[in-house]
Amino acid sequence: MSRRLHYGPARVPSRESPDAAVEALLERRLSACEIDFEGRFWMDYEFAGAFGRLAAEHDIALSVHAPIAGFMGHAERGKKLNMAVGMLDHSAGIAKEAGAELVVFHPGFLLGRSREDAIDSIVEQLGELRERLEAKDRAVPFGIEVMGRVREIGSIDDVCEIASRLDWVRPVVDFAHMHATSDGAFLGVEPFVDALQRADRVIEPGAPFHIHFSDIQFANRNETKHLPYGEGTLRAEPLREALGRFERPATVISESPTAESTDQIKQILAA
Repeated sequence: MSRRLHYGPARVPSRESPDAAVEALLERRLSACEIDFEGRFWMDYEFAGAFGRLAAEHDIALSVHAPIAGFMGHAERGKKLNMAVGMLDHSAGIAKEAGAELVVFHPGFLLGRSREDAIDSIVEQLGELRERLEAKDRAVPFGIEVMGRVREIGSIDDVCEIASRLDWVRPVVDFAHMHATSDGAFLGVEPFVDALQRADRVIEPGAPFHIHFSDIQFANRNETKHLPYGEGTLRAEPLREALGRFERPATVISESPTAESTDQIKQILAA
């Protein structure tokens, strides 16, 4: 039987081979992993297929994080948009080969536009991307991440609005980012519950929450860097309690900078 909570790191723990990667996850009793393409594509289709098969055998939930430049909502059509589409297309191909739950990507930027116009642009360009992916038989679910900069697009409301208009897009609830943009308000359980309720309304039945979590440093309501667990003020106990109030399963990805922190958070969530 599949776990109700999958938990694991935001990076594949070994690039040596699929076997080494899965063995490293199992040694630490981790049950999820996000394939890390933020900087560059490093995994080919053969690696992805083997990694996905081994992960499925051990009930390890996989996801793919697309490159940072792979965002939608470009104000102008041209080279940058074409490059972003190519990145998301390739991410989807790897995700399908690996049997990943979804492709995580970042929303775009306001670029001098109103929030409404920027969201309309993101939705429009995602629709065009979807047509391309369907033609290639790689139309996997996508997850749009809550961001950590208060004056840019990417709030929980923004990503839920986008997800509500595209049935194949889900919000990726990043609690570190929301802790930063709220000036450290995620201390008790209720802010966690509220964010999950918003996401729950726009995710299709049966699909898991996809969550990013780590301790965080911030200034002026903007994230500055992820911290080892315990060095900031974000804690995992409220997340554990909040998840317990929902029937929906969850995949929680640790963006902590150290393996020790990832393991510490796992122990709290599993308690």
